[in-house]
Amino acid sequence: MTTTSIQLPAPLLTRTGWSAFVVALVVVCAVAPALNLLVPKDSLFHLSDYAVALVGKIMCYAICALAMDLIWGYTGILSLGHGVFFALGGYAMGMYLMRQIGLEGNYKSNLPDFMVFLDWKTLPWHWTFSDSFIATLFLVVAVPGLVAFVFGYFAFRSRIKGVYFSIITQAMTFAAMLLFFRNETGFGGNNGFTDFKRILNIPIATPSMRMLLFVLTGVTLLGFFLLARWLVAAKFGRVLQAVRDAETRVMFSGYNPIGYKLTIWTISAMMCGVAGALYVPQVGIINPSEMSPANSIEIAIWAAVGGRASLIGPIVGAFIVNGAKSWLTVAYPEFWLYFLGALFIGVTLFLPDGVVGLIRKLKGNKA
Repeated sequence: MTTTSIQLPAPLLTRTGWSAFVVALVVVCAVAPALNLLVPKDSLFHLSDYAVALVGKIMCYAICALAMDLIWGYTGILSLGHGVFFALGGYAMGMYLMRQIGLEGNYKSNLPDFMVFLDWKTLPWHWTFSDSFIATLFLVVAVPGLVAFVFGYFAFRSRIKGVYFSIITQAMTFAAMLLFFRNETGFGGNNGFTDFKRILNIPIATPSMRMLLFVLTGVTLLGFFLLARWLVAAKFGRVLQAVRDAETRVMFSGYNPIGYKLTIWTISAMMCGVAGALYVPQVGIINPSEMSPANSIEIAIWAAVGGRASLIGPIVGAFIVNGAKSWLTVAYPEFWLYFLGALFIGVTLFLPDGVVGLIRKLKGNKA
């Protein structure tokens, strides 16, 4: 008699990985709130409001970097337009926050101040559900997802790939930025949305609300990390990597790469939309500059610096690059762009696997 062995699926995380995940969850949900809300401000261990806002913002960026890793690192699709999905999620949340201002605006009107200034009499049709938090949560995911699906459907069916795909994604985000700059579109023009007062009728500018947003962002980042890990470890993820390495062979094996590419492309866009929605109430503003091609290029840089096809690498890269940016733009503002360009060139030439890849290589050499 012959026995057949059943191959069990790989675990979602190793024991060390689960330990690190739990530590990160405890830091986000317990340690950081305690250091900010309970430790006195004159204490060495106090976590300042500035640090909370900065780390919260970077965690939103880390979600975008993780989304980029799914399409670039694991599928071989380099997008230079993911900033548009981030901004669409941010605008969906910003519209809700603008409606929450109510009569507290400068013009004491139920309409947002910029609409009163432009002599608008009623809300445009696309603001219909902006006063509903539940509808906003749906739109935060649905709008970027729908735009990505439609764009990806035609792009992938046309067999556009490589540098050509990167160029048209960059053109897409540039066109969207120009559209949102126009006052008649009803998105606040070049000023965008700002001066938010409350969310769910709770004031935003309070330490407890800021910490709640911080915790939600951290939990969302960790949740998306597990989702991404599950996707790439499953058969779906193995097909994505096969598409990245040899798409023609995948087609000859009986798989349709278009469906796989379109699915991960849409999921990635939705993740960026959620990141944008979490970003807006913490930063306090959303405008068309978030759609600039430079912002989308930065997302790719975060993934490259940290290490593509590693999931944890892009998160590390987002913290490294944006941490350096927050310091350099204050200490040496004239050198920031030179540093960013040199960093990207240096990583491309000397660290093709990013910081995480370098650490793994060093560990392998020691072993």
